[in-house]
Amino acid sequence: MLFFFISLLSFLFLSKSLAPPRLPSWANELLLLWFLFLRELPSSLVELLVDFKTQIAMSSKKKVVPKVENVEAAGEMSVLDLPDLALECILGKLSPAGLCNMAGVCSSLRDTCRSNHMWERHMREKWGTLIGRAAQREWQWFVASRKESNSSTQEGGPRGFLGSLSCVWPLSWLRSKIDSGSKQRAPLPVDSIMSWYLSLESGKFWFPAQVYNREHGHVGFMLSCYDAELSYDCCTDTFHARYPPHGRRMVVIEEGVQWERLRAPPVDTPAHDLHVSDCLNDLRPGDHIEIQWRRNKEYPYGWWYGVVGHLESCDGNEHLCHCHSSDTVILEFNQYTPGSRWRRTHVNRKDHREKGNESDGFYGGIRKLKSKEEIAAWKRLWPTEVLE
Repeated sequence: MLFFFISLLSFLFLSKSLAPPRLPSWANELLLLWFLFLRELPSSLVELLVDFKTQIAMSSKKKVVPKVENVEAAGEMSVLDLPDLALECILGKLSPAGLCNMAGVCSSLRDTCRSNHMWERHMREKWGTLIGRAAQREWQWFVASRKESNSSTQEGGPRGFLGSLSCVWPLSWLRSKIDSGSKQRAPLPVDSIMSWYLSLESGKFWFPAQVYNREHGHVGFMLSCYDAELSYDCCTDTFHARYPPHGRRMVVIEEGVQWERLRAPPVDTPAHDLHVSDCLNDLRPGDHIEIQWRRNKEYPYGWWYGVVGHLESCDGNEHLCHCHSSDTVILEFNQYTPGSRWRRTHVNRKDHREKGNESDGFYGGIRKLKSKEEIAAWKRLWPTEVLE
């Protein structure tokens, strides 16, 4: 191969002395090919030697080594000499940063440290409470767009004689060098869990979730939970929340949102759609609920916390109460002062639909809270003063 390029270069210089000063386009491309070859030859030789050394290390693992009583006589051991199960147990104890560092040691450790089962625990422990079905769908769309972008980039390869040469082995390495000189030799698969984790950690991936008491606990949103797109800030361990525009309001971005003010959407109902209530027949006084509410029909719904109350005709005695038999369900929002127009409302148990007006807003679907964790999350956010 080297002899071929030397001969080719000699031919080009000779033709240059006999021909007009301007070389044809194919000759210029061959000169570029020659200089690229010379530039990449040293690094290619180094990579070849590293791979050869790794292969020797891996093959030595498979040999049966007799038991050595004297450890000093056995010489130094490499981490690659450990059994696969022991090695995976050690790597499984590493932090995400440790796994990233170990992935850069060699190709064998790279494959193990990037594998999905190494990152499942880290993904679950840090992001499990925020990543719901909506965020998973958003990530799948993100991956599909990245793959489509990479595919179109690869299709737009070099043209002409140089492009033809770059398609032929052993010059296939030239294609990647021309397309992107800074591209990694073994890029991280975009659809891997490690890629998802790092995209979340870096803040590059905005994902849908819900924010309690939006806009820094503004009094108009106290004890509510609204849809938003989140981006993580690893420097402050907080989030940027981007609320969609509605009515005359433009996009609102809130910074410094704490973890305890966030949750994954408990239902898949879009913010502008009425949630289908399937719990109305089960509601009894004292039950904790969330109900959709919006200012007007141009606004998205938010989820507001409340409890089921007693009818005015009921004295609240649990042994004599028949409120659960009535078609009318009383909902109370005790964060508001008694007498406030926001304190109580009622819905029809048998024929529930969106109800309200432009003055008091519109009430939508209801979901009953059955989890102690959900109820505790609302109580932690309870305002220090009664709202008007």
